[in-house]
Formats: sequence, structure tokens, C-alpha cells
Amino acid sequence: QAQLVESGGGVVEVGGSLRLSCAASGLNFNSVAMAWFRQAPGKEREFVAAVTWNGVTAEYGDAVAGRFTITRYNPKNAVYLQMNNLTLEDTAVYYCAAEPTALRPFIRRTAFNIWGQGTQVTVSS
Repeated sequence: QAQLVESGGGVVEVGGSLRLSCAASGLNFNSVAMAWFRQAPGKEREFVAAVTWNGVTAEYGDAVAGRFTITRYNPKNAVYLQMNNLTLEDTAVYYCAAEPTALRPFIRRTAFNIWGQGTQVTVSS
């Protein structure tokens, strides 16, 4: 059974940094596209970043482009989200997501169908 487990959330001050991790199991990780989404209270879920199965192509939401970086390390079945220069608007629950069997050079943001339980990121002033 596929499972995604996020870690690394916490409380950070405005302008600070955090690194989220997501550990995958029960998947052929070498053929899976991975992504991060987030959801703030009272708001819809928002696309944050995604990376193709081989790590060659990454995409970012407009709100985080230039501040966040998604990477993956296939030997450890892991994906990471480095978040820099955090703002109050980055406060949300961050979810790791996977799209199995995604051996293509581009990302389909609507195709992610396996989700983790989420990790809370709170940016304080």
C-alpha cells in the first residue's frame, strides 16, 4: 500500500527557512512524479511545487517561485521542499503528493492522487 509521510514542519519567523521532507513507501519511486501542495485555513488547496520522476523538470506555483526549491533523492524514496524567505502567507498545512507511473518529461498538476497526512508550517511575525 502506498504511503507518504511528511516531516519538517514547525514554527519559523518571517524571513526564515524550513526544509520539508516526504518519505514514500509502497511505490515504484523511480517512476513517480512528486509534488507539494498546501492548504491554509479557509482557503482552497494550492499547488506549491512538483518534480518529474527523474528530477529533471520542476514546476512552482507563482506564490513560491524563486523562494522554494523541490528536489528528490530516488535512492531514499524521498522528496524535499526547501523553503526560504518565508512570509506570513506561507502559513499552511503542507501535503506531499504522488502520481504513480508518470514516466513523462512534464508535470500534470491535476494528476496527483496519493496524499500524505500533512505537516503544519506556521510563519510568525
